[in-house]
Amino acid sequence: MNNSINPDIHDDMYEEVNEESSQQWIIEESAAGERMDKFLAESLDDVSRTQVQLWIKDGHVKVNGKVVKPNLKLAEGDQVALRIPDPEPTDIRPEAIPIEVVYEDEDVIVVNKQRGLVVHPAVGHHSGTLVNALLYHCKDLSGINGIMRPGIVHRIDKDTSGLIIAAKNDKAHAHLAAQFKDHSITRKYIALVQGNLAHEQGTIDAPIGRDPNDRKLFMVTERNAKHAVTHFSVIERFGDCTLVELKLETGRTHQIRVHMKFIGHALVGDPSYGRTKSVQRITMEGGQALHAAVLGFIHPRTEEYMHFEAPIPEDMDKLLESLRLR
Repeated sequence: MNNSINPDIHDDMYEEVNEESSQQWIIEESAAGERMDKFLAESLDDVSRTQVQLWIKDGHVKVNGKVVKPNLKLAEGDQVALRIPDPEPTDIRPEAIPIEVVYEDEDVIVVNKQRGLVVHPAVGHHSGTLVNALLYHCKDLSGINGIMRPGIVHRIDKDTSGLIIAAKNDKAHAHLAAQFKDHSITRKYIALVQGNLAHEQGTIDAPIGRDPNDRKLFMVTERNAKHAVTHFSVIERFGDCTLVELKLETGRTHQIRVHMKFIGHALVGDPSYGRTKSVQRITMEGGQALHAAVLGFIHPRTEEYMHFEAPIPEDMDKLLESLRLR
């Protein structure tokens, strides 16, 4: 594992596309003795224990290659495999949720997502998302990711604002997904982090995996981890806070939030990875000061490069102005 901060900055970036329907875990000592259903419910986002029990009973979960019961007690070293079945048809309804459309044509739609909006529905959570808003707005979305995630090529966190692209047909979706996979999508984030960074720019190269103490969170670790690289450069300093630009070379869940915490500069306002007592309490309703500011991609039909920028949202901008006036 390379935990160094390195001054080299690269131009290519990658944001994680949707996770596969199959997931695997190797049980660590901290989880030994836990019930299978409890372990999986705590390891999966937006999935209830009841849903997990149904998957186990239907044979979608195996431990060491064998179908198990929900009350199985796990042992250290057990290999757990989950294959999430395709969702049964459900009614994901169009909803008149206001969204800021930055660009739209017959193939793609680019939206400046507001903070607090979940990107797509999940099990037991079928409304109030960007997908519901897109279905109302444009009605035609690609079907590659199934009925729960129509059009969704990539994601940003609920409480992260900024640019996100959706595909309106399967050909466009496949073209964009390939760009994410080969790291050719241009994406830049702006974040306000705690403390005064020692470097003007650098690279955080450290693998990310589930936090064994809270499996809904992630951490830098070498066990069951994925390669992760984040590049940063300082935009403005406020003494006890620093405004930075971030580029993702890889795209792991919560990558920016985990990496910045790892080097001792958690995002201001981050409810999961920030300090208990923030250096500067953010003056907006919840969520980390993180904004997806730049998006660039090759258009799937015209093959032309397209570039979009979204200004820092008002709540984050007001915080920055207050820091400048101190």
